[in-house]
Order: sequence, then structure tokens, then C-alpha cells
Amino acid sequence: LIGASTGGPQAIMDILPKLPADLPAGIVIVQHMPQQFTAAFARRLNSSCRITVREAVNDESVLPGHALIAPGNHHMLLKRSGTRYYVQIKDGPLVSRHRPSVDVLFRSAARYAGPNAVGVIMTGMGIDGMAGLELMQQSGAVTLAQDEKSSVVWGMPGAAVKQGCVDEVVSLQAIARRLIELSR
Repeated sequence: LIGASTGGPQAIMDILPKLPADLPAGIVIVQHMPQQFTAAFARRLNSSCRITVREAVNDESVLPGHALIAPGNHHMLLKRSGTRYYVQIKDGPLVSRHRPSVDVLFRSAARYAGPNAVGVIMTGMGIDGMAGLELMQQSGAVTLAQDEKSSVVWGMPGAAVKQGCVDEVVSLQAIARRLIELSR
């Protein structure tokens, strides 16, 4: 699971094209972005990636080699039914001043995926994602934060590092490699 804000679109554009088509894990992304831009962002990513990238729809399965982008102005949660992971798209109040909120996604991952998940908090202002990442770490997930040097704004990853809920601080250039290693 990936959460990003300011500087995130370019950072995500750096990571996803490096992932192989046969990535054995699915990726779920919350990028703070207005509603009218998330579908185009997903299409642009899909055209430059070996994995399949699209804007998520409610009840869509999280599949290996696929990335789902939260639709703007909607929260996205990770859910589980048996061995099937899927996303739920919901309306609701702003959380950490955002909709979609990284905290909403990460909290649901802590509950439904626990040690089967990897949480990545990336460049962005504020603290959205910090509390959810802490819950993910407590549930046994691996937690990563983008380093300060490669972040446009180190607010979100910096807050998580200061909170002590990050297992590894990695450069933007190393995130794709770590995701591949951890998924295998």
C-alpha cells in the first residue's frame, strides 16, 4: 500500500514503471489528488508500466501485477474475504484533512492484511498516513518511508519516522527494488 501527497504523482511515476508485470503482489495507492484527475493519472501510469494500473472501482479485487489508484474525493479501504483482497470505495468525512485519506487505507490494511502487507509513506505535507502506518507496523506489516533527500516535502514520511513507526527509510530510487524484494 502506498500513500503520497505533494510530489507524489512524479514519485509514483518513478516507482511503478520499474515493477515487473509478474509482480506477485497487488498495489493499492492513495494519492491526494482532485477527483477530476485520478482517472487520467491512472491511465498515464498504465501506459508507461508493465503492471496494469487503473482507477479503482468498488469491490475490485487486488490482483498480482495490478495497481489500483483511489478515486479522488473518495476514501479507499482494503478488505478481505477468505483469500481475496479487494477495495471498498466510500464517501465519508475528511480524515486528516483529506479524502481520500492515507490513514483510512492504512488502518484498513492493518485490520485486514496485517503481516501480509507492506506500507509505504511518501512525499507530502502534513501527517496523513502516520497513524495508519503505526497500526500497520503494530499488526506485523513492513513499513517504509521515503527519505528526506528524495522527498519534495518530507512532512508525511517525516512525521511517521518521528513517530517511530517506520521499519526502513529508503530513497525514492530504492522503493521499487524493496517492493519487489518484499513481495517475493
